[in-house]
Amino acid sequence: MSRIIDAHSHYMPPSIAQHTTFFKVHWSDADRQLSLMDSYHIEKALLLYPTSDAHLSMGGWQNLCHVYNQEIASVVDKHKGRFIGAGILPMDSPNQLTTELKRIQDLGLRVISLASSYEGKYLDAEIFFPIYSFAQENKIPVHIHPQIMNPIGEDRVRDPLLTPVLEYVFDVSVCVAKMMMSGIFLKFPDVPFIFAHYGGVLPLVRERFDTTYTMLRQRGLVGDLSKPPSLYFRNLYFDTSGSKSVASLACALELTDANHILFGSDFPANQNIAESMACIRQDTFTQKTQQMILDNNLFFDL
Repeated sequence: MSRIIDAHSHYMPPSIAQHTTFFKVHWSDADRQLSLMDSYHIEKALLLYPTSDAHLSMGGWQNLCHVYNQEIASVVDKHKGRFIGAGILPMDSPNQLTTELKRIQDLGLRVISLASSYEGKYLDAEIFFPIYSFAQENKIPVHIHPQIMNPIGEDRVRDPLLTPVLEYVFDVSVCVAKMMMSGIFLKFPDVPFIFAHYGGVLPLVRERFDTTYTMLRQRGLVGDLSKPPSLYFRNLYFDTSGSKSVASLACALELTDANHILFGSDFPANQNIAESMACIRQDTFTQKTQQMILDNNLFFDL
């Protein structure tokens, strides 16, 4: 049986969970996660910050980062070889980014966890460039999770169902597109950028990106991207985020190849890991494709 890597899971330290509105229940049980990992033969799981409102009652992002990053490092150290830690950054204190990036590295956290936007700024803003430079210099993957705290445009929807279903994933989609349009992927070509939820609606609009870009380029209405948008997307990474849809995976495989799609359980938001895996293990996909998605070398040696 091949090894399995979970590239999208969450653990919220109790000291942080108590300051959140949503993440108090089921989000701080590392033992249950390990038990499920054993049941489904998952060797390692990446622990990502789900974005929350904790910073609002903890005196800002700096205080949150100080506690969260240390707590995640402790979990990783306690369960050696089972978890990969992802650190978070104080986006309200740009002058502290370099200090916290070095601290993340010193703590043994091997991935940078970002939200798709912060306070109305997508990840194409120059404030994020030092993060990408650091990631590129130190060969650190950057994972982009949906922003759930007032994603851009949420004020026009503001609904307990529509916001998480649509706004969260749309925020990721627009984030990818903004980063492409601003040349981030050209400026930092060696950074492994991983986008949650297949990049939102990106697989559905891949073809439209190319055809519309070609039409607008011919009329001089859009700048030269140097290549069609779809060729940028092929070099990015996307995780399955607990999806149980065979059609969604098939669509994502038109966006990029299997080596750029990572299995992610989205535990504990999704606790039906069996169905998430069964989706990938359908006869629709070759054994090689299944293995590449479940066992991705991008994370195994971290």
